[in-house]
Amino acid sequence: MKIIFMGTPKYGAIVLKKLIESRHKVVAVVCQPDKPVGRKQILTPPETKVLAKENNIPVYQFKKIRIDGVETLKKIDADIIVTAAYGQILSQEILDITKFGVYNVHASVLPKYRGSSPIQWSLINGEKTIGVTILKTLKGLDNGPILLTKECDILDTDTVESLMEKLGELGADLMLEGLDLLESGNYVLTPQNENEMTYFPMLKKENSNIDFSKSATEICNFVRGMVEWPVAVTNIMGNATKVFKAEPVSYLAEREYANAEVVCATSKLGLIVKCGDGFVRLLEIQPQNSKRMKDKDFLNGKKIPVGTNLLKVNFDK
Repeated sequence: MKIIFMGTPKYGAIVLKKLIESRHKVVAVVCQPDKPVGRKQILTPPETKVLAKENNIPVYQFKKIRIDGVETLKKIDADIIVTAAYGQILSQEILDITKFGVYNVHASVLPKYRGSSPIQWSLINGEKTIGVTILKTLKGLDNGPILLTKECDILDTDTVESLMEKLGELGADLMLEGLDLLESGNYVLTPQNENEMTYFPMLKKENSNIDFSKSATEICNFVRGMVEWPVAVTNIMGNATKVFKAEPVSYLAEREYANAEVVCATSKLGLIVKCGDGFVRLLEIQPQNSKRMKDKDFLNGKKIPVGTNLLKVNFDK
């Protein structure tokens, strides 16, 4: 098949790579515009764009595909559009351009975890399994009929990055299987059960504060799910601090502590905080305008009094 591929981040690049290496032909890649990245705000292309350029595939970056992209896409000779974390909603006019329509490689077992951040939310919610769904895209959000699904386990060691790798590979293989089915005409599209639907919204910076009233496990899951973006945060003595890794710990406290209070802050034991069901250690942190570091390294040069309350970060400032 001749494929127009739409995808932007690493997950999409993994799917794209396998499509390029297959017997099918990727005739165009559509991704989001380049964005400034890092402290120096260096304009950086999406990973899918880099991969497409390496393979001499035309790249299109529409600011608003429903307005800017329709006529361009109509001129491309393609049989199908495949999407994987593209990042824009497609109009009906785009859905109807190719013979087979649009098929999405979605990183959850639908109808659960509709939305733009299924991997992140699965980690935040402490799920033990995840998967990929190949579905036909209709108007609406992840609501189209299902062609194929496949599950895999979420390991305790998994992060957003490791699951993106795992699900990208799984999704690519499943999409190739789906292309074979579509070509043969021997396939069934199964409508989703709307009664089982769950939807989780896009993660925002404003939602990144750690809630220390939750259990240590819930806090650690939250940190795992937020680690790529927007990163979990807390306020340590007036300093907005990112938290990249945390773990539940046992600690024999000398007195009663309120949730979010520091119970230990030493270079020997690390930064330990009271939470809903016990204690959690903030293993890897990044204070504002500083580098990412181990909590013990941070405490080598910083004194945090026991009893200090880790407040919420105010994003309105």
